Amino acid sequence: MLQHRDVGHRVVVRRVVGSRAGRPLFSDALGELTALTDTHLSIATARGELRVPLAEVHRAKRVPPARRPTATAVAALEHAADEAWPAPVRDRLGDWLLRAADGWTGRANSALPVGDPDRPLDAALDAVEAWYAARGLPARVNVPLPLAAPVNAALDSRGWSTAPPVLVQTAPLATVRESAGPSAGPDRREVRLAETPSDGWLALAAARKTGLPPAARHVLTAVDQVRFAHVYAPEGTDELLAAARGTVTGNGRWLGLSLVEVVPSARRGGLARLMMAALAEWAAGLGATEAFLQVVRENEAAVSLYRGLGFRSHHTYLTRIAPN
Repeated sequence: MLQHRDVGHRVVVRRVVGSRAGRPLFSDALGELTALTDTHLSIATARGELRVPLAEVHRAKRVPPARRPTATAVAALEHAADEAWPAPVRDRLGDWLLRAADGWTGRANSALPVGDPDRPLDAALDAVEAWYAARGLPARVNVPLPLAAPVNAALDSRGWSTAPPVLVQTAPLATVRESAGPSAGPDRREVRLAETPSDGWLALAAARKTGLPPAARHVLTAVDQVRFAHVYAPEGTDELLAAARGTVTGNGRWLGLSLVEVVPSARRGGLARLMMAALAEWAAGLGATEAFLQVVRENEAAVSLYRGLGFRSHHTYLTRIAPN
């Protein structure tokens, strides 16, 4: 049977659809698992979303992706994501990147082991540990899979812990624009895009990310092409209902979406889609053709939202953390 860690991955499900002459009749469904609850699972198939009660599931398992991205494609997307979330302190270990940002977010305070570290693997990991120790930070490594599987195995042998898996998801920008396109109606809110975040925007980000140290502003703003989406309450108030961030990196190819946040009182009103539509329009105007985002695999609500916008899992990464 499937587990929560399979959400976001390609699966095959055999379900009971009836009976004939006292024998069950089965039907198979192939697609990406988008939700798994105590009562049902949902699969995005080529024919659309399929919701299956668990009581009808005879057998289910994860299967390989229809086509795995090449190592070159994974590396290119990881570098585009690094450009979109730039740590203020950076160093190199051969091709590997070492990044620090006052401990603010795992992505900006971890090594990225893509390419050749210019030394044996064990020596490279020793150097990573020493680099972070010199800055008073726990050593972390963001391991894209399956590209850096040997690194992951070496960290297993060192007893490093593992944070929940993160799905790196992508979609054609045209699909995002069509799926998230602005809806008509009197309740539609205006999305304002700004080159810098407002105080309210920063407050929402601080609440989500447990504060904003000085390095955080660099991570958020030190990108050549970046916009901050704001949605305010109606009637000219300064109450911020929703915020999001978009960047264009990877030689202008990729729109990176991050920090999509809606205040609890305004959720389920389509504001996240409106912001993503506005950011997609902006990025398309700069020549971007694809979008990416990163979402924790266990966050089924977000995975479902992004699935509806056309996003599919490109690869997974694990954040590995050195023992104390």
